[in-house]
Amino acid sequence: MPFKNRASSVFAILSILILWQPIVSAQNNPVFACDTDNNPGLKNFTFCDSSLDVKARVDDLVKRLTLQEKIVNLVNSAGSISRLGIPKYEWWSEALHGVSYVGPGTHFSSLIPGATSFPQVILTAASFNETLFKTIGKVVSTEARAMYNVGLAGLTYWSPNINIFRDPRWGRGQETPGEDPTLTSKYGAAYVQGLQERDDGDKDHLKVGACCKHYTAYDVDNWKGIERYNFNALVTKQDMDDTFQPPFKSCVLDGNVASVMCSYNQVNGKPTCGDPDLLTGVIRGEWKLNGYISSDCDSLDVMFNSQHWEKTPEKIAADALIAGLDLNCGSFLGQHTEAAIKAGLVKESEVDRAVSNNFATLMRLGFFDGNPSKQIYGKLGPKDVCTPANQELAREAARQGIVLLKNSVGSLPLSPTAIKSLAVIGPNANVTKTMIGNYEGTPCKYTTPLQGLTASVATVYQAGCANVACGTAQVDEAKKVASAADAVVLVMGSDQSIEAESRDRIDITLPGQQNLLISEVASVSKGPVILVIMSGGGMDIQFAKENPKITSILWVGFPGEAGGAALADIIFGLYNPSGRLPMSWYPQSYTQKVNMTNMHMRPDPATGYPGRTYRFYKGDTVYTFGDGLSYSEFSHHLVEAPKLVSVPLEEGHACRSSACKSIDVVEQTCKNLAFNIHLRVTNSGKMGGSHTVFLFSSPPAVHGAPQKHLLGFQKVHLGPRQQSVVRFGVDVCKDLSLVDEVGNRKVALGQHVLHVGNLKHSLNVRV
Repeated sequence: MPFKNRASSVFAILSILILWQPIVSAQNNPVFACDTDNNPGLKNFTFCDSSLDVKARVDDLVKRLTLQEKIVNLVNSAGSISRLGIPKYEWWSEALHGVSYVGPGTHFSSLIPGATSFPQVILTAASFNETLFKTIGKVVSTEARAMYNVGLAGLTYWSPNINIFRDPRWGRGQETPGEDPTLTSKYGAAYVQGLQERDDGDKDHLKVGACCKHYTAYDVDNWKGIERYNFNALVTKQDMDDTFQPPFKSCVLDGNVASVMCSYNQVNGKPTCGDPDLLTGVIRGEWKLNGYISSDCDSLDVMFNSQHWEKTPEKIAADALIAGLDLNCGSFLGQHTEAAIKAGLVKESEVDRAVSNNFATLMRLGFFDGNPSKQIYGKLGPKDVCTPANQELAREAARQGIVLLKNSVGSLPLSPTAIKSLAVIGPNANVTKTMIGNYEGTPCKYTTPLQGLTASVATVYQAGCANVACGTAQVDEAKKVASAADAVVLVMGSDQSIEAESRDRIDITLPGQQNLLISEVASVSKGPVILVIMSGGGMDIQFAKENPKITSILWVGFPGEAGGAALADIIFGLYNPSGRLPMSWYPQSYTQKVNMTNMHMRPDPATGYPGRTYRFYKGDTVYTFGDGLSYSEFSHHLVEAPKLVSVPLEEGHACRSSACKSIDVVEQTCKNLAFNIHLRVTNSGKMGGSHTVFLFSSPPAVHGAPQKHLLGFQKVHLGPRQQSVVRFGVDVCKDLSLVDEVGNRKVALGQHVLHVGNLKHSLNVRV
């Protein structure tokens, strides 16, 4: 998402930004409707009466509008209706990991020059800390509200990205919480709650409006010439329901998100933004979205010009509205809806429904309640952005996410007093913007890896490569500084030139001559060599994993504005690493065997296709989902767990008289079918720290079940030699069920194996 890589679209967006910027700089007031202080006559309108319920107000507003006035409110740059005191509103703002300048709704100025830039989502997800996910959302929405109050931002933010990181080559995997549907679902719901929930507990109103995207099965951008704009994702019902859809379902049901955005791609031959089954059928019908459905930017134009879905633009406009689209990012509905109605292709009632959903969202945001300074959050301003506490949270988020992948005895943590000289080498060692990934905003300030490390010890810096592409490594200069130092930190990896929106990778090795530089530097070093990988996706670094001279490996994602400080905290032992990989790291050979566009999650023995993600992949990995080390040793002991669960069946059920391998998940079967697992977790090390406790299950091998899948996770903090009891509640029908070949949810009968760390516990589910 969002902008199209076409000159016309980019030009149009730049034009908007150029036209907008001076106006915004001069304007320090928020945009809002029903300004009864300056226009008392507006008090006579029912839609301006904040004591009434949202539906009554929306109905009153929509019945006052002409068709043309409705149509200007179907697009992201919504037009004003001055006779009713309604100003223009820009729907498109972004807040993936901080308030962003991507999208025309948000700007920075001398009044608020930057906002807190948290780690890119893939690293925050590696913390496996739901409280952190929500806390970041709360901080981001507070800064967004502060910026809204001075006319620099909107109230609707098209974040988070909850697509599944299915293939390691995907350029946008960095924006997601990784490859697992359970983690992605929990991240999405928690971040949305943090963004949207008001501090006064008012469930009917929103702090800001979030948006879960890109719906659905979207994870190919531009690979070997296959672009997202014309990619048709062929997805089985089983994969759709157990992999691609769960995060969106959770976003709506658990997060109560205000919006879902449909994607560019087609799914099984239909554009998602024109598919009534996916939009009206599932999002509204099954999940009961309370909010609006938006298109990705220029999606309707893509349906017409790239996918040639219909012969006329009017038919495209009609298809989208009938499918359930409410808001078009772009201008397509603004240009073609009236003609579509005149041609009898779509009824005006569809437009009424769409604008009603849009206006209802703005009403829940307080946009129609008069001057925001008199409302909750009305006193927020520049003083509430980039606060010391917010900046410290960005550092803490990076600390919690950073993953220690290798650590030889005597390597990390380094002692700042024992190290007299530290060589800091690599193309990412002193970068700023690389650390904040994409969908970024101007940060409060940066601390680069070099700056973070130099704050504790004397350093000698050598870039080693001109950039991450590393066409020619400056090996000799790097070896010279490395050989003279007590320890070496190599900061390598990628940036947006390697993996980004509209840029999928072909190879998953470190770019250019980075491997050569690493190996050569390690060969002459006399002390610990710490390899730091700064990247969104995984890298085939098997060579470094196996090289005894490389004593430690850390993955830092794109760690946000305070990434260098967080890295130093871990390297010098001020913080005990507790991050775990949210995605598998594959060998380069995977890219030669597996076509990126093959959407099948499950392996196919007939063709040798190995499947995808830790849940299904049968093959070698460099590292796998959940991998990560600590400076302490944590052990698990099972205190309580059942060995048998009996599923009650009603009289006459077929499975009472004949052997069944699974039973349908139905309400009467599932009532009260839950149990607890109690674990004692012990930190046997000398250093306090946090530990992620994963509960995995391996179900019986029926219906193409996953070989292993995540039921839940909990973060526990333990001091040295301390222990604690961790409890998981397991709902049999929710947690131990699986999706069969035709998309039905079933409970598999037979032996389920529960895994926690090295512990395995067998559980027999029977009727």
